[in-house]
Amino acid sequence: MENIVIIGNGIAGISAARHIRKLSDKRIIVISAETDFFFSRTALMYVYMGHMKFEHIQPYENWFWEKNRIELVRGYVTQVDVKAKQLQVDGSRAIQYDKLIIATGSKPNKFGWPGQDLHGVQGLYSKQDLDMLEVNAPNKEVCKRAVIVGGGLIGIELAEMLRSRDIPVTFLVREESFWNGVLPHGESAMINEHILEHHIDLRLGTNLKEIVSDENGKVKSIIIAETGEELPCDMVGLTAGVSPNVDFLKDSGIELGRGVKVNRFLETNVKDVYAIGDCAEQHEAIGNRRPIEAVWYTGRMMGETVAQTICGNKIEYKPGHWFNSAKFLDIEYQTYGWVFSEKIKKEHEVHFHWRHPQEKICITVAFDKDTNQFLGLNTFGIRMRHEIFDRWLTEERDVDHVMEHLADANFDPEFFKNYEAEIVAKYNSDLGKSINTKKKSLKRIFATG
Repeated sequence: MENIVIIGNGIAGISAARHIRKLSDKRIIVISAETDFFFSRTALMYVYMGHMKFEHIQPYENWFWEKNRIELVRGYVTQVDVKAKQLQVDGSRAIQYDKLIIATGSKPNKFGWPGQDLHGVQGLYSKQDLDMLEVNAPNKEVCKRAVIVGGGLIGIELAEMLRSRDIPVTFLVREESFWNGVLPHGESAMINEHILEHHIDLRLGTNLKEIVSDENGKVKSIIIAETGEELPCDMVGLTAGVSPNVDFLKDSGIELGRGVKVNRFLETNVKDVYAIGDCAEQHEAIGNRRPIEAVWYTGRMMGETVAQTICGNKIEYKPGHWFNSAKFLDIEYQTYGWVFSEKIKKEHEVHFHWRHPQEKICITVAFDKDTNQFLGLNTFGIRMRHEIFDRWLTEERDVDHVMEHLADANFDPEFFKNYEAEIVAKYNSDLGKSINTKKKSLKRIFATG
């Protein structure tokens, strides 16, 4: 029986295991040092906030693995010997493989700040980080102030978590506006306002110089690079992005860049060795996507794709049109296609932006100024139908068609006020158009051809 070994029990590794089992009778071994069982990493924050218990974010019952003959091994892989097709676990135990899938995910970035390894300094990525948060910031008495370094999605999640326990938070963001390397100016400015309204001390254009220790090796303050100001704090959250967790492969002969280098079939340079998820790096980026994508749904898709290949149906990884979703405190964010920030957008990309006069609701539509082709859309506070935008992007619709049929894309207008009329009125005013919005049509929404 062919032995398939998967390193990592995150969404990528477990998707691969489940689909290999659906397609075959091969022996499947999943190795992870983080937890005994797979859990939903994106839901960790809700455990700390008291909305869920940890067992609630485990999608499968504990008996699922044995029933489906997926063997789980708890331990660190310390060495990969590709010639012998063998792994070392915890420096001692050897496990043989016929095919190996590397799905080891990411680790939080550290940039060599003095004091970055003190007690009370941590990231927010793993189950261990969640456990450490209960030690470092269980309440506002133990943690009188927390400082978060890095202004991405994980940073704002951690800020929301700490505020849920009334812990004062200072948020250091090196950019001049929150996440403005990704979001266009209008959206980034709105999120700045929203963070401040949630009583988070947002410091834009601010860098960490040093984390200062007390006499017991625990954090007692941080020093800001620009001003030299010292801020007392009991906990520091490092959320300045993540990088692939691949250090254990350095002497293996498997080609590495920032991550494990793979082709479109998710194959490495070594026969029978594959890499998927956050740790995989495409030799050449797919379209506008980054070579490494630390995104939940792409990990799942890579797992499903590599399972087909391992079971004899070799298929290329094709992630389709870019989409993503997140939450900025209580504002839902969705993106479909490509809407680049002013920092990186191309000359031909034009943005139409609408923002609600009172509420934190806005959209930005990107289109090609020469061809009028719809390129992408960001929404904040309005839910849109993924399938509709996916279809419009595939059909290369022009932006007027999108604005005219915007009601079709509104996901839940029966429960929420819709804003199509106001959005299209501003679109017409800004661009000198006379588009009329069409009424929502279920026939169009669910058309298959």
